[in-house]
Amino acid sequence: MSFPWLVLLGVLPLLGAAVVIMLTGRVARVVGLVFALATLAVAAGVTVLTAGGVELITQVPWITVIGAWFSLGPVDGLSVSMLLLTALLTPLVLLGTWSDPDHLGRGRHWDANTYFALVLAVEGFALFTFMATDVLLFYIVFEASLVMMYFLIGGFGGEHRGRAAMKFLIFSLSGGLVMLGSIIGLYGVSAGQGQPTYLLTELAQLDLDTGVGRWIFLGFLFAFAVKAPMIGIHTWLPDAAQQGTPGGTVLLVGVLDKIGTYGMIRICLELFPATSKWAAPVLLTWAVVSIIWAALAALVQTDLYRFVAYSSISHFGFIVLGIFAFTTPSLTGATFYMFNHGLSTAALLLVLGFAVKRRGSAQMADFGGVVKVAPVLAGLTLFAGLSALALPGLSSFVSEFLVLSGTFSRHPIWAVAAVFGLVLTAAYVLTMYLKTMTGSPGEQVRRTLAVDLNGRERVAMAPLVVLIVLLGLFPAPMLDLIEPASAHTMQLLGMTDPDRFEPGEG
Repeated sequence: MSFPWLVLLGVLPLLGAAVVIMLTGRVARVVGLVFALATLAVAAGVTVLTAGGVELITQVPWITVIGAWFSLGPVDGLSVSMLLLTALLTPLVLLGTWSDPDHLGRGRHWDANTYFALVLAVEGFALFTFMATDVLLFYIVFEASLVMMYFLIGGFGGEHRGRAAMKFLIFSLSGGLVMLGSIIGLYGVSAGQGQPTYLLTELAQLDLDTGVGRWIFLGFLFAFAVKAPMIGIHTWLPDAAQQGTPGGTVLLVGVLDKIGTYGMIRICLELFPATSKWAAPVLLTWAVVSIIWAALAALVQTDLYRFVAYSSISHFGFIVLGIFAFTTPSLTGATFYMFNHGLSTAALLLVLGFAVKRRGSAQMADFGGVVKVAPVLAGLTLFAGLSALALPGLSSFVSEFLVLSGTFSRHPIWAVAAVFGLVLTAAYVLTMYLKTMTGSPGEQVRRTLAVDLNGRERVAMAPLVVLIVLLGLFPAPMLDLIEPASAHTMQLLGMTDPDRFEPGEG
């Protein structure tokens, strides 16, 4: 298609950020929300066109001397699911945190227009990252999204926001520098095998599974494992979640962290198929350790935002498990898991953010009995928690089932080990709910939470609730969109799905 839909999709929120930063007060908020909704409309159009078989692509020569292109698309089910998630969560974040900048940035010279502009900038760069099919372009927009998030945490975060923002940036940029080394390596290998290129379609035709190729693969893998994050290189996320804003954390955990697992599929698996299979046993083990260790950590947390952070680290373990199990169901489930995790985590962070803003504390011990004071808030907290633990009938169940069943068909030992994570997930979610929402409310809880969710907050939550239920009962549209991309990745890996249970492969 000649119309540059993908360019429009990425430029809209960036243009919105540039406009909003020059406005003030309510006008800035309204204009920011309008740009976010317009971006969602374009993302929905891109989804419909892609599902209908239309190839959306933009390729313009960029830095010809090194073979770099401004290349977006063609997008597939993997890309489109992340584009749709990003475009959906952004207006909900803006609506749900409408008045947050008024007190979060007070005394710091950070106003609502800056907050809304940063949110839109994060969205724009994230969208370009999920559309980029030139590795150098992917790196640049990826790094730009991290810088915007740094300012969002540092400008509107909690008391220790500066330390958390700097820790986030150091970890992220360290991974990015290693990735840059791998990108330079791709230049050398591609130049040695013909002509230099960064286009994914051309790199996929090269032999990158050599000795040097393995080092290039490890550079990408390290950067994506930091971003996901995986246990051992995860410590930046709990701090960033605790000190960041609820809206910023939704974008961080719900969108930006998905770049890590997205990159594992799009770059590691598709460009380095043999090396990915070589590294799979270690990564499967790492994924299971992440699932169980982070779940145990979530079980003992006392801060609500750190609780969500460790919960997310555990869930990312399931996604990585599905990616490196190398079956079509597990890959499809991992991609759908990325989408569903964004929905459930956004719901949980937003509703807990409403509670924390009213109570003035994120400590679980400062709550209790909320269900008797604010029943809608407590009910939505329970719903979001049940979605996080993959209750049958909700969308997360479908993706988690696909990951585990697909993994079991080829790697039963790792799949069985990961099942222990399901038990721990139920334990930490229900423990959090019991500690904060049930029991007898104290005087402080009665006074601060006397006002239940208002209309704006309910509107922000409603699309998440509807989608989580709808995709739990009728997931076929999303699965039909994602599965062809998973099948294509399996083809690049040179693998087929097991016809039956083969215990020797576990």
